[in-house]
Amino acid sequence: MARAILLIHGGGEGAHAADAKLAADLQEQLGGRFVVHCPQMPEESQPSYTAWKAQLHSELAALPGEPILVGHSLGGSVLLKFLSEEQVTRPLGGLFLLAPPYWGAPDWEVAEYMLNESFATELPHGLPIFLYHSRDDGVVPFHHLARYQEKLPQA
Repeated sequence: MARAILLIHGGGEGAHAADAKLAADLQEQLGGRFVVHCPQMPEESQPSYTAWKAQLHSELAALPGEPILVGHSLGGSVLLKFLSEEQVTRPLGGLFLLAPPYWGAPDWEVAEYMLNESFATELPHGLPIFLYHSRDDGVVPFHHLARYQEKLPQA
């Protein structure tokens, strides 16, 4: 059976379409050993954590085995919030975060997406976490990576 990957796209107009290309490329590179799922999250142009959380519960419940989670931009920060605040009892294969914004950084103070101070200790025990960020990202500043590195030294 192919291993499931759940890719959660970023927020904003056209975010799903843009990240669907990333999902298709990932599927092509990984081949038949994996199946990449990239569902359209609710209200991508005006996302709400509550709506995305509800859909994440449904998406995770539908996947077999130990799914690998990939989150791009807002999708990455939403996955971190979800995994640190919700009861996720199933085993996960890993968490890959691509340029997640650090909500609470200067000019990024959006309470709805901010993580609890102890979020790192609330993540599923032993979950492999990988952080990726481009130095020239035009949306999420590179210094957000340093904040995550500080809070997630195991990543």
